[in-house]
This record gives sequence, C-alpha cells and structure tokens, in this order.
Amino acid sequence: MTRPFVVRTFAIATLLTGALFVSGCTAAEETTAEPSTDTTPSESSSEPTATVTPEPTEPVDPTCTTILPESTVADFESLGWSAREDIMRVGSLKLTGSVLCTWGDFSVATDHVQIFGWAPATGAEASEVRTELIAQGWIVVDDDSGDYVTESADTAIATDDDGFGMTYLFEDDGIKLADTKQGLLLIEWPPA
Repeated sequence: MTRPFVVRTFAIATLLTGALFVSGCTAAEETTAEPSTDTTPSESSSEPTATVTPEPTEPVDPTCTTILPESTVADFESLGWSAREDIMRVGSLKLTGSVLCTWGDFSVATDHVQIFGWAPATGAEASEVRTELIAQGWIVVDDDSGDYVTESADTAIATDDDGFGMTYLFEDDGIKLADTKQGLLLIEWPPA
C-alpha cells in the first residue's frame, strides 16, 4: 500500500539530488572587475554589529508522538492507528510526569496494539517501581545492555523473538516501558 509512494518519493528525491549536483557543477559566468579610479578612502563602520542569540526552546513534555521516532508515528498513522494516552501506573504507584501510549485501530474491537511508555524517575522512585514489579512476580533480567524487569514469558500475551513480553528498562533519567523488550528500542526519550 505505501510501497508505490515510497518508490515514487525515492525517485523524485534522486532526480532532485541529481539536478542540484549538476547545477552546482556548472561554471559560473566570469566577470572582470574594472579598476576603480576613486581615490577617496572608504569609510569603515566602527559600530559593533549585533549578534542574535536564539531563544532557548521550552522543554517538551513526553507524548505519544514525541517519545517515538516520527517515522514510527507516521507508519502507525498510515495503518489508521491512533494513540490513547494515559499516565504510567505500576500497582498502586502513579508515575507523575509519565506517558503511557497504546497505539492501535480503536474503530474496531482489537487486541492488536503496541504499547510504549516513559516516566521520569529518581533513583529512589525507580527502586520503588522495581520493588513493586518484583513483588508482583515480574522477573529481573541479567543483561549487560541495561537494567530490565519483564513479565514471565509463561503469562505474556505476546512476546518478541527473544521471548520477552511487557518489559521495563530502568535508566539514569527515567523508566521506559514497551510491550516487548525489542519495542524498547523505539523509545527515543528524553530528547538528546
């Protein structure tokens, strides 16, 4: 469905790039400057020039369209999917400043959804969330690439290629959540 669009877009981009390349390679018209006969010295301005410093951008709150790459959001939307946004909860804990995104086609009854979330967390908050998950039977994953806590593969609704279902990743600046461990790779928050 999107393949002809992608092929057409790629072809147009290739043609435009080629045209820019060729136009950049053409020789500029040579002009010869005639010597000036004016013998008066030129005036130079001693006034300083003003430098414009850009205004710092306001921090952006995490949303369902900002925690994921634009291309992923566009792919979901091309399928007719939208996001339902909520805050993350773990047991009795509500994670302030968080976002929980459930992407799917909500015009029909379905369990075909993708779940992503992010929450800011201090070390103490992350420890409290981790403790709550482990108390509920979640499993700590020994992995050099991060600090993961995942649901048991025996009770997971869906798993990735490595057998992981819903998984939390604890990082220095927050907690990421996805419906699979591989899904965590899509979360690009906080912005660099």
